[in-house]
Amino acid sequence: MSPISHGNLRRRPAARLLLLDPDQRLLLFRFAYKDSAQIDRTYWATPGGAVDEGETFEQAAIRELWEETGLRVASVGPEIAQRRFVLELIGGERVLADERFFLVRTGFHVVSSGAWTELEREVMVDHRWWSRAELASPAEQVFPDDIMDMLTAAAP
Repeated sequence: MSPISHGNLRRRPAARLLLLDPDQRLLLFRFAYKDSAQIDRTYWATPGGAVDEGETFEQAAIRELWEETGLRVASVGPEIAQRRFVLELIGGERVLADERFFLVRTGFHVVSSGAWTELEREVMVDHRWWSRAELASPAEQVFPDDIMDMLTAAAP
């Protein structure tokens, strides 16, 4: 990661989830969109999103897990990792991202898109459960880059 230049950037807190199934596979969503230069961009990333006004990171993680996967949980447990970096949002705004990660284990779960926003329906084009071997050498970009380190530290 490059050094963070705070400047006049708006802070964007976000909760992200490392959702593991019984086979220790990680759920990732494939995002596909055109950036401000109309260049196609695709990548895989964990479920999660921005913390709403008045929410804690934990509350946002619980809400995002339900909204993006349909899985309801009472708790997401302790934060297992944090990243801070400059992020360019869809639309071109640059923000100071403050992402907190939570590990959640689930039994068999079919992902539901029933609570997705219009934007999520547009850009979240696929999902799948990834083994650690697949994550170690992905054919496409996976974010965060250090996801294997996070998994190893949180779920050895």
